[in-house]
This record gives sequence, structure tokens and C-alpha cells, in this order.
Amino acid sequence: MTPQTEAELAAIVAKAEGPFRVQGGGTRPIGAASNATVLTTRALAGVELYEPGALTLVVKAGTPLSEVEALLTAEGQRLPFEPMDHRGMLGTTGTPTIGGVFAANVSGPRRIQAGAARDYLLGVRFVDGRGKVLRNGGRVMKNVTGYDLVKLMAGSFGTLGVLTEVALKVLPDTATTATLTLPGLDDVTAVKALSRALGSPFEVTGAAHRPHGPDSQPQTLLRLEGSEKSVAYRASELAKILAPFGTLDIMHDTASSLKIWRDIRDVAPFQVADGDVWRLSVKPSDAPGVVAQIPRAQALYDWGGGLIWLLVPPGTAADRVRAPLATVAGHATMIRGADAGPAFHPLDPTVQSLHHALRQKFDPRGLFNPSLMGQAA
Repeated sequence: MTPQTEAELAAIVAKAEGPFRVQGGGTRPIGAASNATVLTTRALAGVELYEPGALTLVVKAGTPLSEVEALLTAEGQRLPFEPMDHRGMLGTTGTPTIGGVFAANVSGPRRIQAGAARDYLLGVRFVDGRGKVLRNGGRVMKNVTGYDLVKLMAGSFGTLGVLTEVALKVLPDTATTATLTLPGLDDVTAVKALSRALGSPFEVTGAAHRPHGPDSQPQTLLRLEGSEKSVAYRASELAKILAPFGTLDIMHDTASSLKIWRDIRDVAPFQVADGDVWRLSVKPSDAPGVVAQIPRAQALYDWGGGLIWLLVPPGTAADRVRAPLATVAGHATMIRGADAGPAFHPLDPTVQSLHHALRQKFDPRGLFNPSLMGQAA
């Protein structure tokens, strides 16, 4: 079903008797296939308000991400959280939407410095499980007292309601991007080097480690952004503090750097590789040990080691991937794979109870993506 207006969407939900599989552009299906009716927001598109001077954008949820980015680029601005494009990884078509980005809280390498998608969400409009239109945050006309719905909706994967409009903060783009590379480091040493760089005052905006780089050799990567003079100074200072880890290779070509970090963002090394792909979130210092416990795994470390993209043999059981997380804080989400089990990490009882209460509040009939992130009832 593809409602053309917010009012039509609300009417569909109000009269519904069965569950919905809520989608934006359909580029990142989550969980096992179900017989739920697909409900897409892609027709709810268009810019409602853009004030470049105020760094504020209000846009309908079904607006293609590419249109939002083109609009911002024309004004020398950008989405600071650089959301990834899942199509190469998942082999999907369709068009990513801005609503889908926020519903999944999709955040790229710059998250370590700029924050996640939810940190830039100012306001939301959405249809809840009763078919009511709710608003919270920026452009408030009707508030829902007691809940920060802006934060709740970001990363809820459509389980609390269907986003119809988002208000967000944007930031100016940068003139220069440089990539600093330390070659040949093992995973443990690489995470230490990344932590050293991130703990410096030199505003690192990307920190990744590729155990198998383009030449099959390990590459530890750092990104600097800003004015040409600022980037050059910070690169020279980082070279000094990282000297114990080796000699930094500094790439000042912005176009080449943009491609490197786009590939990191979209996990390009695993796109055509055979196998299942998992996304693990852990404490950076725990990351190498977690990877070492998973048989035949290949890893790509982002966020200084706090995010692990993992490629494992096809059909690897979820329990094999999640087992190392039993003794460390973290969670694992299946992004691509044949395992029919839940895509999301099991919630602990306290969080599950809170999640259940929220779903009962906003979707008491269990209409929206009922199989995701715990059952609605």
C-alpha cells in the first residue's frame, strides 16, 4: 500500500485489521519475510521548509535521500552523520528515503565526532497504531506530554509509528578532506592507534581499520576535515603523536579521500563477497578479542573499533556470532544472511519490558513490524 497523503495513511491504519511491514524506499529489508501488508511512505515526498541560514530543513519522510543531499550540496551544506547506502550490500533496488534513515538511525563513520542521525532530528510527525497523527519537537502543533518522541522514533524501525515528516538540523560542508594511513598494524595495535588519535584534540572525523586493505595488507585509516590550513596542521601533529605506531602516509587529495570513506561507510569490501554480514557494536578495546572468537570471520572496524562489520561464511548460526558478546557489553545485528532467526540482538528483560510498554502505548494492536525488536504483544 502506498498512501499519497498523511491523511490517507492515517485512515488506512485506523481501519486496519492485520499487520503492516513498514517501509521507506525498501532498500533495507529487516528480519524474515512475513505475510504482513507492505506499507510504504515513498509517496509522501517533498520539502516543506528549508532555511539554510538557520541550518534547518523540514521534509516529508518519503523524500529520496539523494534529493535531500543534492539540495544541501547546492547550499554548501550536508548531513553530518553521513548515512550509508545499503543497496550495494543487500543487492536491493529502490531509493533510500530520509524517513528510513531516521527510522533506522543510520549513521556513518563521522558518528564518532559529529554524532548519530538522532542527534540531528529536531521534530517528527507520524501516524500511530490507532491512526492518529502525532507531532513532537520542532514545528510542534500538538505535543504528547511525557515522551521525547523525537528520540524514540529515531532507531525505532517503524515499530512505534509511521514517520510522515522530519525536521532536522544540517551543518556546513567542509572544503578539504585528508586521509591518514598507518600500514601493517594488527587489529589490537590498530585499535590502540585509533584510540590515541581520537583522544587527541585534532578533531578526527573518521577512524577505521581494514585488516585486508586493497593490497591485502592491513590499513589503519584516519580522516581529517576542514580548511586546507587546519587539515595540514592537524595531520602533522597527529603524525607526531602516532609515531610509535609507524609512519603516517597522508593523502591530501579530497576526491580520493571521499571515495575511501564512502567505501568505509557502505562497507564496500563485503558487498560482492560471499557470506553473511553482521554489524556488531562493542567497546573498542574489546573488538579484536570478539572478532578472534568467531571462526572464519573477516572484519572491518569503524568508529575507532566500536563498530565491527563482520563477514562470516554463509549460513553461520546467529548464536556463533553472538556468543562472544556474552562476556562483554555489546550487541550484534544481522544485516545480510540466511539465518531465519531474529535480526536484532535479544533484549535483556528490563529493556524488553520498556520496549513492550512503549509499543502498547503507541501501537496497542501490534500493527507495525510486529516481528521486529521483540513482539508487540
